[in-house]
Amino acid sequence: MTLSSLKPRPLIAGNWKMNGLAESLDQARAVAAALDAKPAGARVAICPPATLLDRLSAALDGSSVLTGGQDCHVKTSGAHTGDIAAAMLIDAGASLVILGHSERREDHAETSALVAAKVETALTAGLEPIICVGESLAQREAGSALPVVTAQVRESLPAALAGQAFSVAYEPIWAIGTGRTATVADIEEMHAAIRAQLVELFGGHGATVPILYGGSVKPDNAAEILGAAEVGGALVGGASLKAADFLAIIAAA
Repeated sequence: MTLSSLKPRPLIAGNWKMNGLAESLDQARAVAAALDAKPAGARVAICPPATLLDRLSAALDGSSVLTGGQDCHVKTSGAHTGDIAAAMLIDAGASLVILGHSERREDHAETSALVAAKVETALTAGLEPIICVGESLAQREAGSALPVVTAQVRESLPAALAGQAFSVAYEPIWAIGTGRTATVADIEEMHAAIRAQLVELFGGHGATVPILYGGSVKPDNAAEILGAAEVGGALVGGASLKAADFLAIIAAA
């Protein structure tokens, strides 16, 4: 999982969140078939709910589409009812895992320190982490978006990431599931600040880590967002549930 010195390909990762039943596998198969017929310039991943991960990984076996989990526990095993260990994700076919998503930080009171510990656990297991950071509407309106997000980067990314494959996903919380999208200027300002933190933390390696944008990315705004400076891919929510929409976003990368 060690990262080469070359700049990684963009990453387009679909986060299905708490959506998807067995019938949803057909949408994933359609994505894989289209990409097999016409390979994408970006790496593509789908992170389904845990109940579908094993079946999705099997359905996509042999395709170019990667699969991932939406979270993992900081412990490797034990008495943690309802939680999922990193090794379990790998056993179900995952190669990536989303950590620190705003919905985990808010709904489950996850701190950046906990996220950093989970990142170390994921790395040890062999998973490539997608580490999420982002500010609330109140924080943005208060003028504290940049310090809030850069602090999350510093506190959520452990030193163990040095030389490893990972990405950071910037998700303005106020633009998730609301239909609102940050302006290109907003995105570029935040991604530049995140890049500066990555370089400060990891030197030359930090200059190549993909920074994904994750705030209501849709087919009609994907090209503009993905063309912005320092945008190295997208973390896609609702639009990743429909093959046609997800493929349109992938094609824009």
